Amino acid sequence: MIRAVLYWFYQKRWLLVAVIVGTVMLFLPVPDGLTLAGYRTLAIVLVVIILIVSEAVPLPATALLIAVLQVILGIDEPTHVAQTYMSDSVFFIMGSLMLAVAVVRQGLDARLTLGILSLTGTSVYRIMWGFFIISLLLTSFMGEHTIVAMLLPVALTLIRSTPEDDTELRNLTRLLLFALAYGSVLGSFGTPSGGARNAIMIGYLSDFGLAKVSYLRWIVFAYPLMLVQIPLGGYILGRTFKPEVASLSQAVFRLKQKVAEAGPLTPQQRLAVILFVLVFLGWVFLSDKIGIGIVALAGVFLYLATGLVEWQDINQRTNWGVVLLYAGTISLGIQLKNTGAAVWIADNFVGLMGSLMTQFEVVQYAFVVIITTIVVNIMSPSATVAVMGPMFMNLGAEPLLLGMATAVASAFGYMTAVGSAAGMIIASTGYLKPKDFLRVGWRFALMSLIFLMGALLFYWPRLL
Repeated sequence: MIRAVLYWFYQKRWLLVAVIVGTVMLFLPVPDGLTLAGYRTLAIVLVVIILIVSEAVPLPATALLIAVLQVILGIDEPTHVAQTYMSDSVFFIMGSLMLAVAVVRQGLDARLTLGILSLTGTSVYRIMWGFFIISLLLTSFMGEHTIVAMLLPVALTLIRSTPEDDTELRNLTRLLLFALAYGSVLGSFGTPSGGARNAIMIGYLSDFGLAKVSYLRWIVFAYPLMLVQIPLGGYILGRTFKPEVASLSQAVFRLKQKVAEAGPLTPQQRLAVILFVLVFLGWVFLSDKIGIGIVALAGVFLYLATGLVEWQDINQRTNWGVVLLYAGTISLGIQLKNTGAAVWIADNFVGLMGSLMTQFEVVQYAFVVIITTIVVNIMSPSATVAVMGPMFMNLGAEPLLLGMATAVASAFGYMTAVGSAAGMIIASTGYLKPKDFLRVGWRFALMSLIFLMGALLFYWPRLL
């Protein structure tokens, strides 16, 4: 009995740490300049960070706890807490996940595979470039977890179809898997639909009365920054992992045969493509008027109404826990703003950094970009934006640029598997080790940091 209790305590040690830390904070005096509600919100933030990083409880449970604590600690009324859990940003995240289910349901991933191999041929480096560029472009519109899940079986099939033992092709394996993953990560900030954190930031900028960022305006800011990193990103991959073989002719031939057996595009698949194009056009031209979330839900309705996907498929394959977690972190970010906790933290950051932070905007930008990059390699990108965004937008420089910098830098989770959804997916194959991520990840992080700082100083100010 005692052994079982001790084992339970060991298993739940981080949950107990979170409870103890949160309880101790509640009994400490409120710092000067901070309201009681703001201080209690910070206590919730610390507890949530511990639970998210340690995964002591399921992440959706953490999202539920955020709502419970806000009400119990008297931070807000139950009705308003519920309202903060549902916004256009949450509609967009939910609708995007549903649209991904509908697209995969039509088997368009197989068509995509055949198209990539037709363009690349059999050269290993050309296949790498194909995975890197195609995943980058697709992820900018559909979300990295969807694209990686669609293309990962293709990469693994190519590796396993080689005459050699795949255990002897470690560099080839790393090259293809990281091309797929890092292309997806790099593309995830290109448009609002590339990642939920982008929608979270758009919601913050709008809800806090700082700026209106449409789908098209986001593209103008972020897409050039994404595209200019393609040449150097591919070069870094090729230099870091030199493949053991130069050609995958036999593997490509087998895969082409298998995919070709599916025949030409069906009418349903053509309609699925047309509907997705309509949704994209709606995001570009209608998001200003009706919101990106409503456009996404309208697209889901069209897929359901035309019979291209069944509700049962969407219900079973949509990760509702992810939707709930995003809603919870967005709610927490709103309370950081409403209670004044975000401003208080920002003021203290400025005080610690001294006159450099107030006199030179470049110092603020560098601080935001570096801290966000560090945090996102520990915590999930969306949680990073949800917690850090309200604080960083109050540092004193142009809020739109600070917000965009936070959202874009939250995509730089290259150095750990937990830094991105794509990283976690390719890590689950068992082919990669943590040191593989660090070996190539720091190069990608440095590249992206330099390009982002360049955009902050020379490109983005011209768009204001």
